[in-house]
Amino acid sequence: MKRAIGGYFELELPKYKEYHANALKLNSGKNCLEYLLCCRKYRKVYIPYYTCDVILKPFQKLGIAYQFYHINLQFEIADEIELQEGEALLYTNYYGLKQRYVEKMVDRYGERLIIDNTQAFFAKPMEGIDTFYTCRKFFGVSDGAYLYTNATPIEELKQSTSYHTISHLIKRIDLSPEEGFEDYHRNEENLEHEEIMLMSCFTERMMQSIDYKAVAERRRENFQHLHETLQSSNLLAFKMENDAVPMIYPYMSGREGLRDYLIQNKVYVARYWPNVLEWTEKDSVENRLANMLLPLPIDQRYTNENMSNIINYINK
Repeated sequence: MKRAIGGYFELELPKYKEYHANALKLNSGKNCLEYLLCCRKYRKVYIPYYTCDVILKPFQKLGIAYQFYHINLQFEIADEIELQEGEALLYTNYYGLKQRYVEKMVDRYGERLIIDNTQAFFAKPMEGIDTFYTCRKFFGVSDGAYLYTNATPIEELKQSTSYHTISHLIKRIDLSPEEGFEDYHRNEENLEHEEIMLMSCFTERMMQSIDYKAVAERRRENFQHLHETLQSSNLLAFKMENDAVPMIYPYMSGREGLRDYLIQNKVYVARYWPNVLEWTEKDSVENRLANMLLPLPIDQRYTNENMSNIINYINK
């Protein structure tokens, strides 16, 4: 289709190089996984207990067996897993902090490892390793995902559209986060049921408008600001690698009511993930993480002053 010249203006956006420009661009992380399962035809895949329940949908849809495994408080695999023929292992690069561990897993499992980088947008893909990313956990878009794979591609995918799914993004600017929250949830639910499609033109253009270097620097600075003060009271021990760009700051103190107190003061902390409480025993690591971990926001919208405010609320 020829590009129109003249007429009314579109959104005026800066244009940079897309961070994952060479990846296959799809509409969601879930569909990246479904795409891989369709191509690879695995008999069984090992998946972590500590994950979102949406990840089960591709397995259920395709009739592929899965088996849960445990992690420890370092977010590393706690079970002994030996892959048999036709099996694969899915590992999540938790909060973008586990790239060195991912490299060890590649050495052990090779091409039968699937890396879920939905929480690690800036982590580089490794050659020959199936890896997928999502856009909306890091940026203000309603959909979009990236997949690196050498599997035989699925042909003739339709292209998705986003013009009808961005109301929550606009309402957050025009009104408030609270006013757009219902729209946000509706979009998340609808996205769960979308078939595999190519990334929309709108989301692709939005992803080309981001100064990724500035985003990475701000996230790292905000993370370090929190860590310098909170690490002494954090039950989780970790460090930020030189090339890591975290999604959030994972804070676990065990203090009752802290999550509610932060939310009351408009520091919105999600829960990763309520379904884990149903899947696991109360004394398991995963159950404790789902109950107690507070994912403190550190993203590019916020400044050192915002981080200091979070620290002050926690100290109170």
